[in-house]
Amino acid sequence: MARIRCLHLADLHLGWAPQAWGGREAKRQQERDGLLKKAVDFALDPTSQIQLVLIVGDLFETHNPPLDLVSSVRQELNRLVQAGIKVVTVPGNHDEITYHDSVYRKFGREWPGLLVTNPMPERIGELNLGGTPCFLYSLAYTGGVTRAQELIQDFPCGKEAGIHLAIFHGSLDWAAGERSLPLAARGLAAAGYDYVALGHLHLHQVKTVASTVMVYPGMVEGKNLSDPGTGFFTVVEFGAGLPQVSKIPAAVRAYRQIKLDVTGMSEEQFAGELSETKDPEAVVELVLQGVFAFLPDLTALKEELRPNFYHLEISDETNFLDLELLHSWAEEPTLRGAFLRRMLKRMETANGPREEQVTYLALVKGIAALQRGEGHGNDQV
Repeated sequence: MARIRCLHLADLHLGWAPQAWGGREAKRQQERDGLLKKAVDFALDPTSQIQLVLIVGDLFETHNPPLDLVSSVRQELNRLVQAGIKVVTVPGNHDEITYHDSVYRKFGREWPGLLVTNPMPERIGELNLGGTPCFLYSLAYTGGVTRAQELIQDFPCGKEAGIHLAIFHGSLDWAAGERSLPLAARGLAAAGYDYVALGHLHLHQVKTVASTVMVYPGMVEGKNLSDPGTGFFTVVEFGAGLPQVSKIPAAVRAYRQIKLDVTGMSEEQFAGELSETKDPEAVVELVLQGVFAFLPDLTALKEELRPNFYHLEISDETNFLDLELLHSWAEEPTLRGAFLRRMLKRMETANGPREEQVTYLALVKGIAALQRGEGHGNDQV
């Protein structure tokens, strides 16, 4: 068998736009929407030796994306087709074909390459890749037509010599609802596929059952910090033996998580530590852990640190403020002291950890409100 290389893409979610990114929302959307061009450039690079590109669902964020985005996507896919690279596109659950105004219904006849539209698993075509026949199997989930209330167990497959390639945007061994297209890994393996190209889950995963390799490439370019992307393209090589899967770094914006233990830090030490934390090109989540010995103003802190990063979010995972500090404040003849004495007593008499936690959160918010007020809550009582 000749060596065949395939670029396996899924979950690009073109058209997604972030919310509350400090005025960079449109710029970030435009940047993310350029991912397909990067993938096409990679595939067209002679050193990549790509012969087949699979787009396994959720190419778009919605089923009816803006026309200018659709036009640019079709232009990029046509670049592949004109270069002789085969392209297969499968609708997903975000860009579902069910709707009458689905992008795939409106532009199906003009879609570059092979567009999957059948609602149940079937053989959708045969390709010749370097003299090797490649048999394709897939479906496009269609509401009210696709029968997927439970794990799909039965899949078609031929016995001809060549590569048997299944392409599904679905959930492997996870009955998460029919729109997530639940697929049984054993059923896919029993069909005898050489490779199952999957989409839907955003993390890169590889699973081998018997002699069938099943792969989620993951989402290359991140959305928000809870969905940061993989940062690489997934390339599959067919030849002797099982398909070989490799990760090729992609030029995408970095998503980072920085953890900082604040235990024992003074306010000055905390500020000094953060002043050295900079990455202007990265999307960063700053995770604060441990126990504060002072009460930080996280809203002001985020504004102060914003110029150090492309985008910053702060997650407060700290435990209670230092209790000795709270008790020392409670002895003050001030509004803050009076408030703390009352709240600390409520914490001591709380009916269980849940009530204690709720009371503590109210305590912290109250102190913050007093400190933001005139006199910082230090007016004597």
